[in-house]
Amino acid sequence: MAPVNEAARPALKAGTRDAHERRIDRAVALIERAIAQGEEPPELGRLAEAAAFSPFHFHRVYRAMTGETTGQTVARLRLLQGLRLLASERRSVTDAALAVGYQTPQAFTRALRQSLGTAPSELRAEPERLWREIDRLAQPPQPEQGEDAPPLRVEVVSIDPFQVVALRVEGGYEAKHAGYERLFGWAGEHGLLDRLQGLYGVAVDDRRDVAEPQCRFDCMLALGEGVDPTGLPGLRLTRLGGGRYARIRHVGAFDGLEAATDALLARWLPASGERLGDALLYHDYLDDPDQVPQALLRTDVYLPLQS
Repeated sequence: MAPVNEAARPALKAGTRDAHERRIDRAVALIERAIAQGEEPPELGRLAEAAAFSPFHFHRVYRAMTGETTGQTVARLRLLQGLRLLASERRSVTDAALAVGYQTPQAFTRALRQSLGTAPSELRAEPERLWREIDRLAQPPQPEQGEDAPPLRVEVVSIDPFQVVALRVEGGYEAKHAGYERLFGWAGEHGLLDRLQGLYGVAVDDRRDVAEPQCRFDCMLALGEGVDPTGLPGLRLTRLGGGRYARIRHVGAFDGLEAATDALLARWLPASGERLGDALLYHDYLDDPDQVPQALLRTDVYLPLQS
């Protein structure tokens, strides 16, 4: 299909952008209500249900549209409500901390020091500063909207399902590189390299939100059907594709893929009228980083859509 040029059709189903924001607001309202009642924040599945987004992708959509994770929203709103209690009701630090879900007043104080570099008693002594911090915490961070960025060129394509061999690794770029080296070594030992059809990857975790040593990533090779995934510990067969996808091409270093995905979710999706499908978001790596300069590396991002 022809690319959808965002600049050429800026008003494409513009109302759906507001609808997406209202759906995200429903999830935020659940978090706010839980904090106000001193309860544990809702689980991710309940937030996704309230926002009517697929649990597969809710965390990505939420981050792209709000500029923070749900966990960061919880921390910000909990601190905000605690400061409001200190400012307006003159409650003790202990009462305020326990009322908004901190286990101890010390936990409230630590959160305040980490976020604002001060203590509750110091803020109470400076009412003007206290209210400034309340006003600041009441405003979520603004995600990059890319007003000055070039128009997104997005294609909606149908992809037949295809088989890949997958190997999960944990860590940063070095771990991913080692994972692909192990895959290619295994494929070479089994005489499968001449069957190579593509190099793919699935970021199970967002490296911006998960510590690098625990960040999971699935390295994948497409070798066609009938492959026996034995001989390499952890190797498994799975499938990608099988439906409609929004495809955007990122040119540049791999560390720019999160920004490309955020743009797809926050800029294109709300205005497209499309709905996310319950399948994996995956990357198709078109160039060899050992042969092509970083600035010229091409990667296609595939975002699943409902049929």
